[in-house]
Amino acid sequence: MKAIIHAEKTGFEGLSCRETEELHPQEGQVRVLLKSAGLNHRDLFVLQRHKPTEPPLIIGSDGAGVIDAVGEGVIGLQVGDEVIINPSLRWKEKSPAPPEEFDLLGYPDNGTFAEQIIIHAENVVQKPQYLTWEEAGVLSLAALTAYRALFTQGQVRPGMKVLIPGIGSGVATFLLQFAKAAGAVVLVTSRSQDKCQKALELGADRAFDSNEDWEKALGGEKVDLVIECVGAATFNRSLKQLKRGGTIVTFGASAGDVVDLNLRDFFYGQYRLIGSTMGSGEEYKEMIEFIQTHQIKPVIDRIYPLEQFDQAFKRLENAGQFWKIGFTI
Repeated sequence: MKAIIHAEKTGFEGLSCRETEELHPQEGQVRVLLKSAGLNHRDLFVLQRHKPTEPPLIIGSDGAGVIDAVGEGVIGLQVGDEVIINPSLRWKEKSPAPPEEFDLLGYPDNGTFAEQIIIHAENVVQKPQYLTWEEAGVLSLAALTAYRALFTQGQVRPGMKVLIPGIGSGVATFLLQFAKAAGAVVLVTSRSQDKCQKALELGADRAFDSNEDWEKALGGEKVDLVIECVGAATFNRSLKQLKRGGTIVTFGASAGDVVDLNLRDFFYGQYRLIGSTMGSGEEYKEMIEFIQTHQIKPVIDRIYPLEQFDQAFKRLENAGQFWKIGFTI
């Protein structure tokens, strides 16, 4: 089968599209013929984390396709089923934090940038029929991350004011769509006027330049909840926009992972700071039900043939994308 494999060198130089051996499902597993896959920032990080001394790796976390082989002991799935893949591995039930054995598809386990994938049956669900293959292929990682951060950790409720800094990424876009569907008032920031405009078209109640004075841009208005997915560059500015007793949920550190925090201001404000990452299989099924109820679709930037992986990676690395990048297989 054809696959995007990382081997022998660190970074982009280690990537190639080549043939590799076809595998067969073992007990409890299924084999999925992939129709589409989604590119995430995590894939950029994996290119640095995966070492030349490690075995060759098929990267990629998101994907959707058709089951073409079923291992022994699999119940409820059969050859021909159209499925979408949950990349959150070995985390079944909703819990305060993932178990020690939790990991993500695409490193260290082989991932979705291939014509086939072998995966445990508990990590596939029936594809929502209203989604195209391209939409289904880019959904899971970003949507599950957004769902847990907003609902499980953020406890969003109708009427709450929610601030989402750095709109434009896949996760931030799902946060906007999910929060609006939940009845929240949604405020977003971006350094890009185009992304601000697109966010307003998606339903944001207000969008403003990240380089502005946030307090001035909000007219002194405070928010109930901030979902912080940027990192140190925006964290303290986000914190200043919280109401007393408000909550900030953080899961991203692409713009720095060390923050100076004024503890006196924090405890006098009675703020809540909660970490989040991905989600459980239970939350994944809740997320799928939620998007079907509200007919939410991923917003796609571009879809590339798998062989044009280099163009897709460069677009993501240069932050040239609006929303999600995917592959057709």
